[in-house]
Amino acid sequence: MPRAVLAEEFGDPEAYQLRDLHHRSVEPGTVRIAIKAAGISYVDVLTAQGRYQVKPPLPFCPGSEAAGIVRELGEGVTGLAVGDAVSVGHWGGLFSDEAVLPAHTVRPMPPGLDFAEAAVFPVSYATAWHALVDRGQLRLGETLLVLGAGGATGYAAIQTGKHLGARVIASASSETKRALALAGGADAVVDARAADWREQVKAASDGHPINVVFDPVGGDATDPAFRCLGWGGRHLVVGFPGGIATLRTNLPLLKGASLIGVDLRQFGAREPDKAEANRQAIFALATAGVLRPVVARRHTLDDFRAAMRDAAAGTSAGRIVLIMD
Repeated sequence: MPRAVLAEEFGDPEAYQLRDLHHRSVEPGTVRIAIKAAGISYVDVLTAQGRYQVKPPLPFCPGSEAAGIVRELGEGVTGLAVGDAVSVGHWGGLFSDEAVLPAHTVRPMPPGLDFAEAAVFPVSYATAWHALVDRGQLRLGETLLVLGAGGATGYAAIQTGKHLGARVIASASSETKRALALAGGADAVVDARAADWREQVKAASDGHPINVVFDPVGGDATDPAFRCLGWGGRHLVVGFPGGIATLRTNLPLLKGASLIGVDLRQFGAREPDKAEANRQAIFALATAGVLRPVVARRHTLDDFRAAMRDAAAGTSAGRIVLIMD
């Protein structure tokens, strides 16, 4: 019998229980997946608490990214076979050892990744690719400043930025996260908590202006980062776990700079063909070994509360993953 993490009301991890479920029927156009691993992000925890900008219906099972094995195909599903190893992305429902999902949310796992890596790959790297390629239009030879560089999308942005030919400066809050950023390809790192942070960024940029800021942090980090931009710079707003920032509107004018929103969920809904092309691009790069996530810790499904607290703390260098078996 499948098990899933469920709650009747939004709340902290203690509000959720691991429950037995009945097998769902497989309808036309859907796929039954035996989930082997599920990623846990800060957004997953916010959503579980009911604090995300979009609230899912109740009762709620968290989890938006996972990997597993196809167990059953609904009528009309093509391009997949029973036994295939797959990555899946879905708005909730993946903190479970089984899920029945629309076929369009399921795709073959990139060769070379294990289940834990494949679980946390698609969302973070699709976000980084959409941000840097579509929204930021990062160009060869430009300088990219990545905030939250030890986090899920921050680390993905480092690897993506290097692939696109940028000089990458990574800002992170701990020595362990800065070491991870350097291992991921960053050209230089700065201490996100340093009093002389802007001076560190100037030194790390080697005299070049910052062309693009990748900002999944928000709060007090946004204003000083925007001030680091050169003429025509682009500041990408990816998230704001640090709070919603207040930015003086004279700054974009004086710098000829742009403040640009990045919303992967709406992008996928409004521009599905382009989103699919992006997914194909990042999966090809994963297959080639160019893009690869780092898993910091693996928790069992029974230990889901500790895993959620771990993800909420934001202190880990790399991703937190639930392992179902």
